Amino acid sequence: MPPTNLVQQCTAYKPSAYQYQPSRRLTPLLAAAFSIVISAPAWGDSWEGSVGAGVTYAPDYLGSNDYETRPLPVVNLTYGDQLSINLRNGIEWHAIRNGNWTASPFIGYTFGRDNKGDISQFEEVDGGATLGLRVSYQQGFWRYSVAGSTPVSGDVEGAKFSANAALRMPVSERTLFTITPSVTYSNEKWTESLFAVSTQDSLRSGMAAYTPDGGYWRMGVNTSLSYALTPEWTATGFVGAAYLTGSAADSPIVDELGSDWQALTGVTLSYRF
Repeated sequence: MPPTNLVQQCTAYKPSAYQYQPSRRLTPLLAAAFSIVISAPAWGDSWEGSVGAGVTYAPDYLGSNDYETRPLPVVNLTYGDQLSINLRNGIEWHAIRNGNWTASPFIGYTFGRDNKGDISQFEEVDGGATLGLRVSYQQGFWRYSVAGSTPVSGDVEGAKFSANAALRMPVSERTLFTITPSVTYSNEKWTESLFAVSTQDSLRSGMAAYTPDGGYWRMGVNTSLSYALTPEWTATGFVGAAYLTGSAADSPIVDELGSDWQALTGVTLSYRF
């Protein structure tokens, strides 16, 4: 039989084209998510969601023009209307609900940058936890949201602000189509953390030193198509693209070694419980 709620059954984590990094960097967020579930056995009847796995073909790092295939975990959990956990938005507490409006403080994770491939002579940038606030509005099949966050650990500093509009539209009893255009602004400190070329990096790599003189905008769009194989199992294919501007695009890391265009594609298989 087809799922009783197609949007709920088919909706799973759809990674952003500029967000995914090697799976080992997802460990802190995964550990935090599962520790919450395990530490609250009395809540068991109220937990629901989906878990699974897949593969993605994505850039080595944000701004790279080298791509590789990596494993991709799927985690999409909710506890009633109060809490949600997924790899895109982190751990969200839906503190305020007023009609179609929701305000949610969240704990997320920002990815750093490995020093491999074209940037093997550069110092590694460690990712870390972030704290932020997301405000969203649901209108029919559309969900609009704006969010701001700042790191509280790791090597990345500064602030990031994003806005997106997600359309989740059932195509048939078993098929769900999603499209999510988005825009993100990262301030100068955030941009410097990921795209600066220090004196030491310059001496080791031969690239010119570079200090960003401002932030950057990142514009993207992601689409996916989910098919409910059974009421529990869902297969999803996704593709996305993003464009870097400003001081990120001007960095030698992007301008000379990489690309300001970023893309991603992949497939997942998830189980809903």
